[in-house]
Parts: sequence; structure tokens; C-alpha cells
Amino acid sequence: MKALKILLFCFLIVSCEKKENLHPYTFYYWKTKLALNPEEKKVLDKATIPYLYTRFFDVNKVDGKFQPVAVITKDKSFQTNKQIVPTVFITNQTFLNISGDEIKFLAESINKLIQKKITEYHFKVNNEIQIDCDWTAGTQDDYFKFLKELQEISGKNITCTLRLHQVKDKKQTGIPPVEKVYLMCYSTSSPLETSDKNSILDVTILKNYLAKLEDYPIKHIEVALPIYSWGIVTNHLGKHKLINALSQKDLENPNFKKFSENEIIIQKDGFYFGSFLNKGFKIKIEEISDSQLKEVIAFLDKKIPKFNIIYYQLDSKFVINQNFNL
Repeated sequence: MKALKILLFCFLIVSCEKKENLHPYTFYYWKTKLALNPEEKKVLDKATIPYLYTRFFDVNKVDGKFQPVAVITKDKSFQTNKQIVPTVFITNQTFLNISGDEIKFLAESINKLIQKKITEYHFKVNNEIQIDCDWTAGTQDDYFKFLKELQEISGKNITCTLRLHQVKDKKQTGIPPVEKVYLMCYSTSSPLETSDKNSILDVTILKNYLAKLEDYPIKHIEVALPIYSWGIVTNHLGKHKLINALSQKDLENPNFKKFSENEIIIQKDGFYFGSFLNKGFKIKIEEISDSQLKEVIAFLDKKIPKFNIIYYQLDSKFVINQNFNL
């Protein structure tokens, strides 16, 4: 009887530890038209972080002028109790050859458009604005000036994304002047290059980039993990294009001939997945498994004392049957 009690006690301890080790999570929302179907609402409601990281618009520089791109619109179905975290993607070229006055103008314009959308759509927001930019050694100074300027103008807590190469090459790319960064644990290679690796996430490549993550000067690091998928179409000339949200089940077609678990060659000209594809074209599916995500999380647990997870992205195509309590 005593042994049974000890065994039960040990089981309860292990169970509690397992629950405590689960990372709180939520999602990125990266569509131009904000809308939530029942499946997405259900999944979002279960998320254990009270925020939804929502892309408001992109910014690019065209002919020397700053341009907002794909500014959000909102459907009445987009209803959530989560606080919205405005997120803005800015191209790296936006910060090439930019003057001090332009940096201030850019910060003012971005803050103004964010506030306009918050007011227009009656968003419940927290005190954060997240900036997503793949800055480089050549743009780091001006990008960092922009982050400081936006902080001062908005009065908000400015955070930013952190790509893998910006961790590995931190001496060249610099450390952003923010208190919190979001480590993007995906896009380990280009999908438009011929390779046998998974371009969304190759865990070996990721571990190489993040080998010294524990030495990164900013200690408040959240983690963005991929749950998306796509198909890479290769034509007769070896050129590639992407078809979003394809999975291995989409390869089940009598006009396709499989030559590996996740690759087919088209046997008949026709319209497939909204595109006209010729006989002889190849399609390679790239998607992410639970085992890959678990391996990344286990690796990061040794590097970062504590972190939240933001899954990219909230879309019923990607969240159905997904296990988020990893």
C-alpha cells in the first residue's frame, strides 16, 4: 500500500512537471482580409496566450518613395477576445540610402496607419508593435534608428523579429535596440533553389545557426514556429514556383506519378491547384511534422530558459488536427 502511494505521488509529480513544461502559445495572422472561420476561431480560443500577432500591412520603397502594401481590411467574422499585436513587415531595401528625415517620416507614417486601422476596426490592442524586417549589415544602423524613432513616436513597446542568420552573424548584423525579439525558426533555405532539404525547416541547419543562441545579448526571446506547407513546382527548365498550402494528400491524383514520398511528376497537361501545369513538371511537397517541431523545442529548451511559441500561421488549412501542446 505504501509503495502504491509512493508510485502515485511520483506519477503526479511527473504529470505536473510535464504540464509546466508546455510552452504557452498563440498565432500569427498573415492575411490581407481579416476573417475567421469556425475552425480558426475554435483553435484561436484555445490558444494559451491572450494575443494574436496580426500583420497590418507591408512597407516597400518604390522609385524612392515609401509605399504601404496589402493594407488589411476586416470582415465581420473577424471577432476575437485576443488582444491584437500590430505587426508590420518592412523590406530590407526600404532602409537602403535612407536619410535621417526619411527615417522619422517613415516612423510617423507607419504609426499613423497602425493607429488608423486600430480605430477603424475597434481593435483591442496591447502595448506592443512588432516590426518584421530581414535587415543586413548594410542596413542595420538605419533600421535600428528607425526602431528607436518608432518607439519614441508611438510610445509603444517596439519589438522585432530575429532571423537565424542574424543570430549566427550577430557581429556583422548587430543587435537591435529592443527588449524583446521573436526568433523565426523557419525559412532555413530558399524554396526556389534545387535541393533535397526541406526549405521551410531543416533542423540540422537550424541547430547550426543557433549553436551559440545562449550568448545572444537580448535575453527575452520568443519563438516563432512553422505549421504551414506548400508545393514547389519545377518546370522543364529547372525553374521553381510555389503553390501555397499543398500537402502530401494533394499528391493523390491519377495524373501524378510518385517518385518519392513527397514528390510527383505530372503525367498529363492540365489545371492543378489553380495553375496550368504541363506534363513532366514536378511537384515537391514541404510540410512540417510534430517530430520536427518537438526536436526544435527540445533544442531551444537547452538554450533559452523560458519562451512562448507563436505559430505561423492561423489558417484552417494548417491548424486542423495540429497538436499545439508540444
